[in-house]
Formats: sequence, structure tokens, C-alpha cells
Amino acid sequence: MELFWYIAIGIVLTVFFILDGYDFGAGIIHLFFAKEEKDKEVITKSAGLFWDSNEVWLVAAGGMLFMAFPTFYASVFSGFYLPLILVLWLIIFRAIGLEFRGQFKYQMWKDIWDKSFGVSSLLLALFFGIALGNIVRGVNLGIVENGIATHEGHYFFLPLWDSSFSPLTDHPGVIDWFTILIGLISVVTLTIHGANWVILKTNSSINTKLKSVIFKLTIALTVLTLISLITWQIINPNALDNFADKPYLLVFPIIYLTGLVGLLFIKKIKKERHAFLLSTLLILGGITSSLASLFPVILPSINEVHQDLTIYNTAASEYGLSVAFIWGIIGLSLIVVYAIVQNRLKGGKVDDMDYGH
Repeated sequence: MELFWYIAIGIVLTVFFILDGYDFGAGIIHLFFAKEEKDKEVITKSAGLFWDSNEVWLVAAGGMLFMAFPTFYASVFSGFYLPLILVLWLIIFRAIGLEFRGQFKYQMWKDIWDKSFGVSSLLLALFFGIALGNIVRGVNLGIVENGIATHEGHYFFLPLWDSSFSPLTDHPGVIDWFTILIGLISVVTLTIHGANWVILKTNSSINTKLKSVIFKLTIALTVLTLISLITWQIINPNALDNFADKPYLLVFPIIYLTGLVGLLFIKKIKKERHAFLLSTLLILGGITSSLASLFPVILPSINEVHQDLTIYNTAASEYGLSVAFIWGIIGLSLIVVYAIVQNRLKGGKVDDMDYGH
């Protein structure tokens, strides 16, 4: 049952980053590239009509995590308390930026909420990437000092940054040069995904320009990916052992590479859906590759006193997992039906759809 819930939560989180990821990306595109009011309005629609339903997947993932792996849930929600509060406020300001923008026609009012939407989207993409960087890097479980644990084995707490700004220190912060690197990869990936979404769902005047932006960002992403793989080996020399031991897991990096290589030919892709599919593969391959490299670990320990947190030593009881199975299936089915109905109702271009008035 532990494996089932691990896969189920992984799927829900991946769907969240694919769906709400294009919202984040649309916000970044809105911030840096939308100059005319008609473009700002239509890009806002492309995110605003979908953001609330997309974030249902994040709520579902949090609930499932609490139910299936309560020890892990308690550990990360206390250890990452500061960045989680920042993420919560960013989600709030992104939402009210979308919802408040169209309430009045004053330009200053619109400018304030445009910045709220754009900056919050950018920082959310960055912080979610930083969060992934912390997971693959590991934390000082039990807060070990000079070989002696000062707390129980699943407890940790991270400051926002350590004075050394290094992931190799015994007491790293949430933000260091490695997690910033993963955060930048997240920002670039979601910007590409958001640009493809804007092209797919709108007739914005910047759509042609966005294809050139996607091409340049894909080159940057290729370089960042290579750098991250090299630095990951420095931080954890065994990071890729799972792929050597279980070659079938290589399907996940192949998915990522398929999206990456395909987007290098973005200017030749005629169908908008195909480009969006390629950026979807980027997110799908990136997240699943990270999870596959760690499995069955879900939070590595950087000290030798306490063992890693895994899906087995943080799971709820077998009885609890089995009882939740039926309700989990029912809940996920309702979310899927909700998503299908919404996307059918809001299919096609959003330019003429009503939002924010």
C-alpha cells in the first residue's frame, strides 16, 4: 500500500505542476512580455479561468500526504515552515491579483495587480524549484551537532539561508547555490510551459515572439540541466545509482529529453498542441526523474546518525492506508471529472470569454 500511495501522490503532484505550472508561466510571460493592454487582459484570462481548479490538485496532494505519510508530512511542514509561509502568501497574492485586476478601470489599479500576479508567479516557480532542490539535496535530520543528535530522527528546521550559502555544509539553509540552480530550472521550465499555454489558448499579438522566447529558453534550460547534473554528483555521488540498478527507470529521463529536444524545433512546429505537449513532457520527465532517483527515499539525511525518511518508515498503519484506499479513489475520480468538465466548458481560445468584470 505504501507504494500505491507514493505513486498516487506523485501523479497528483505532477498533474498540479503541469496544470498550475502553465498559470505560473503565464504570469511570468505577463510580467516580462505583455506590454499592450489587450495582451495583458487576454493572458490574465488564460490563467484566471483555470487557476482555482488547478490548485485543487495541490490541496488533494497535501491531504493525501497527511493521510498516507504523516511522519513525513509533520517533518517537512515544520522543517520548511518559513518557505511554506512565503509560498502561502505568494499563492494568495497571485490569486487576488487575477481576481481584483478587472474590478476597476483605473490604470494604476490594474498595474498594481498585474505586478502582484506576475511577481507572485515568478517567485512561486522559483520557490517550488528550490523546494525540489532541498528534497534531492537532503537535510540534517535530528539536527546533529558534532555527531550527537539534538532532536528525534525525523525533526529538522532550516533557516532561509546559511552564511556559507553552500549545500555542502552540515547545516544548510533552504536557499543555497544548488537549490537556486534548481529554482532557476523550474522558472525557465514553467516560463516555457506558460508561453506554450498562452500560444495555445489566446490570439495574443506576442504569440509569434513567444516562439523565439521558447527557443532561447530551451537552450538556457539545456545548459542549466547539464550544470545541475554535474553539481548534483558533487553533492551526492550516488544520486544516479537507481538508474544503473534499475535501467527501466531511464524512461523518465528519456521523457524529459524528448520534451527538451523537441522544443529546440519550436519554430517548425505548426500545431500549438504539440508544442504544449512537449513542455508538458519537460515537467513530467523532470519530476518523475527526481522521484525515481531517490526512491524509496522521500527525504535524504545528510548525517550518518539518522537514516533517510522513506515511504516505509514514514507511512501510516496498514489498516489506515487500506481504509483510505476506497475514499482516495472516490476523491481522485471526482477531481478528474471536475477537470474534464471544466476543460470542455472552456475549450478553445479564451479571447472572447468573460473574466474579471
